Amino acid sequence: MSDEKSKKEFFAIQRIYIKDASFEAPNTPHIFHLKWKPNVNFNIDHSVQEIEKDIFEIVLKIKIIVKIKETLVFLCDLDQAGIFLITNICEKKLKHCLHSYCPNILFPYARTCISNLISHGSFPQMHLAPINFDALYDNYMKSKKI
Repeated sequence: MSDEKSKKEFFAIQRIYIKDASFEAPNTPHIFHLKWKPNVNFNIDHSVQEIEKDIFEIVLKIKIIVKIKETLVFLCDLDQAGIFLITNICEKKLKHCLHSYCPNILFPYARTCISNLISHGSFPQMHLAPINFDALYDNYMKSKKI
């Protein structure tokens, strides 16, 4: 009976933290005088590392580059990380968990940090829209099978 109980699926967040954060606004203060018509380039990625058996570090990597014409307004780079304990989950569910569910947990923390960095740089707040990590993961898996 205890062996059956020990085989239950288990998921726990052990820690959520900022692994790396950078904000650069090299063209201040003269950039504040330009008409605010920004061009925003947004990139998101993630990495997965198994730290030890059943313990994973997931790092959500977000980079935002804002320019007015060719002039750099600011660059915001964030690695939002989390450590997760995941046991007794089949490989298919584990991959979904690592590449969709965990990044989905980390994203609100990253969004808040980015918003704070940008507003502390004296720029208009940037509110990142929610991201459907399930759809991204499904599209990735479909493209792999082609």
